[in-house]
Amino acid sequence: MAGQRGTGQRRAPQPGPQEQIAEKLFSAAEARQKFTEPVTGLRALQKFTEAYGNLVLCSLCLQNRYLVISEKLEEIKSFRELTCLDLSCCKLGDNHELLEHITKEALSSVTRLLLKDNCLSDAGLRKMTAPVRVMKRGLENLSVLDLSCNPEITDVGIGYLFAFKKLNYLDISETGLKDVKAVVQRLQTQINLIHSKVPLKEFDHSNCKTEGWAEQTVLQWEQLAMKTIKPQENLKSRTAAQHFYGKRRRIEEPVKCTLEQTKSQASANLQFYKDKVQNCLFPLLKKEAAASHQLKKNKEKALTEQEREQTSKQKHTCLTMEDWDLLNTY
Repeated sequence: MAGQRGTGQRRAPQPGPQEQIAEKLFSAAEARQKFTEPVTGLRALQKFTEAYGNLVLCSLCLQNRYLVISEKLEEIKSFRELTCLDLSCCKLGDNHELLEHITKEALSSVTRLLLKDNCLSDAGLRKMTAPVRVMKRGLENLSVLDLSCNPEITDVGIGYLFAFKKLNYLDISETGLKDVKAVVQRLQTQINLIHSKVPLKEFDHSNCKTEGWAEQTVLQWEQLAMKTIKPQENLKSRTAAQHFYGKRRRIEEPVKCTLEQTKSQASANLQFYKDKVQNCLFPLLKKEAAASHQLKKNKEKALTEQEREQTSKQKHTCLTMEDWDLLNTY
């Protein structure tokens, strides 16, 4: 569920005294469901995210939750510095406002983006990659991308993905490719992605969780969205009436997300990964890569804890007295 506490290895930076106070204030407002209010809740959430970034939310799972997206779109757009975003099975389409927002510089921190079963086409991929291709900004840090179960994506659309230079994992299973062999070859030669013979754990959606101060807030949004759906109790009376008048009950099957359907056969699996050691036939390149990695490691060790703390604190702006007065009203 969206409000589930994450158990992954990724952890947010240890908060300082001011962050701890802010978290308690956030939790108090959350307990009173203040962030579900249309105007004041949105404004308060924006203030928190402006000041504390990924502490408020670093990972957001909206898998199969289109109602939450439609009801709380502005609130979702207020989250900054997300690293993981799961929009699987939301049927957003090429022109949805949220997809346009994802490509903006505000979410350049996203490294994992899951867009399985979203009615995307080549036109959608062209728009999604345009900021990276033209202005070298947007989703330039993307490492994991899931585009599976979007049958309108063809060989042409795959070409736009070459702009993602940091892409390490890609899933294009069950898309509308015409020449699969040629696409596999292009991905390997253009961005060094290797076709995997087995399903990759990076595309196991059970690992994607909502993480941050706003975990329970997202859960509250989901519960409110579910209340807009007609309760099952009301359906029982309609069924009884149909039975009384001799009408045949219409079979209503819920629309199933393809994520829950039977997994595709291995032959249809089109998942790709980047080999950690590229160009194994060239030992010199391997040595240079190892030397570069060691140099980077040494530099990281040289950083003191005090410098790291200062860097973390400078990353987020502090709240003004006016902002604190507003938030203290909760």
